Amino acid sequence: MFDRNVVFLDLETTGATATRDRITEIGLIEVDRGHFVREWSTLVNPGMSIPPAIQALTGISNDMVALAPPFEDIAREVREAIDGRVLIAHNARFDYGFLKNEFRRLDQTFSAPLLCTVKLSRKLFPQHPRHNLDSLMARHGLHCDARHRALGDARVLWQLAQAWRADPGEAAVLAATEKLLKTSTVPAGLPDDVFDRLPEGPGVYLFYGENDVPLYVGKSINLRTRVMSHFSGDHRINKDLRIGAEVKRIDWIETAGELGALIEEARLVKKLSPVHNRRLRRAGELVAWHWSEREPGNPPALISARDLPAGDLQNLHGMFRSRRAATEALRTLADTHQLCHVLLGLQKGSGPCFAYQLRKCRGACAGKESPATHALRLAAAFVSLRLRTWPYPGAIGVREQSADGSRCDLHVLDRWCHLGTVKDEADLRALQEDLPQPLFDLDTYHILSRHLLRDRATDVIPLGTITRPAA
Repeated sequence: MFDRNVVFLDLETTGATATRDRITEIGLIEVDRGHFVREWSTLVNPGMSIPPAIQALTGISNDMVALAPPFEDIAREVREAIDGRVLIAHNARFDYGFLKNEFRRLDQTFSAPLLCTVKLSRKLFPQHPRHNLDSLMARHGLHCDARHRALGDARVLWQLAQAWRADPGEAAVLAATEKLLKTSTVPAGLPDDVFDRLPEGPGVYLFYGENDVPLYVGKSINLRTRVMSHFSGDHRINKDLRIGAEVKRIDWIETAGELGALIEEARLVKKLSPVHNRRLRRAGELVAWHWSEREPGNPPALISARDLPAGDLQNLHGMFRSRRAATEALRTLADTHQLCHVLLGLQKGSGPCFAYQLRKCRGACAGKESPATHALRLAAAFVSLRLRTWPYPGAIGVREQSADGSRCDLHVLDRWCHLGTVKDEADLRALQEDLPQPLFDLDTYHILSRHLLRDRATDVIPLGTITRPAA
């Protein structure tokens, strides 16, 4: 921060949600290559009431902002103060998010290189557990005559920079700053403002190449940060280098949260077969062992996932990409638990199996162990491969709300299949009238089983039986 033009900035707001709350005060200090230039501050009329708790914290009342200019009247001055400078703030994403949303309300884009003093403090002083502004003031002996006021807190950041210049020293600060300011380069095939248009919430992003060929599908809880990470730094993986050379268009789908992003990513990878995604897990390529303790005399039978009734995992064990992989897994299970290869169908014929001759079978094939005992041991061995049965009597909806409360999705699920995502009752009725054909998908099964294992009872809404309407 000593070899660049920077602006130390702090905002006071009506709350913590950038999409809903508004700015009440702006304070900033402009510094050119380590030399103070000017400071500036103003109250801002937020166009909404300031909650009593916020008034008590900041000392900014509704009466104080009543005659203050709205953001649109100072937007140009704010932009000019920040333009061409690195924006430095404490918990910088908070202030940056409010500025982006204020400009978005004016149908303007806003972006600036961003440096967070919380992250910088963690890099410079990793031995300390706390890096909030009060802790840093106490640690470095700094004083603030107007705490929780925008210009007062901005002045603290400027003092902090000067304290760090002395200890741990300018070289250490510059090295840490360079790492944090590592920028993303917009690939040649994309418009210069593509990163500015990306949202900072959860969702799925899609890279397309020449002739709109799908290159890659990914997901993130912060789309902007994740997409930019593909094109930043000196140590990009080969896949990112290839994508950067090939990408011509970026698209994205916003979701309420991580679950929606995971489900959408799995669906799009299957649908689009992107060039740079990992090998796809298609339902038709999967096989599983079917065996029931109620029919212990029958050996395990291989069943294809495409032959499964939607989500019916009763008595299924394991999911494998090929019959060979399934057979090897069963053979390993047999050797580990001394099970009979004949009773498992791994060896044809009658009489003692080859494993019994090698003392790797307890002799169910030679009358040394009863079929019932063998079946009990097989059931115990299969526990490690057993797929979970659907834990609900019928279909459910899993409610997912965005962090800022602006979006709420209901994921409609039945027997490990994702039937659709809706926003209201009308969407749910429309889904029921045109139900998609549910297909078992291993990725979706893993996503849902992990999610539903967590304590999310308040998010689950029983929907009962969802039936396909008669033709």
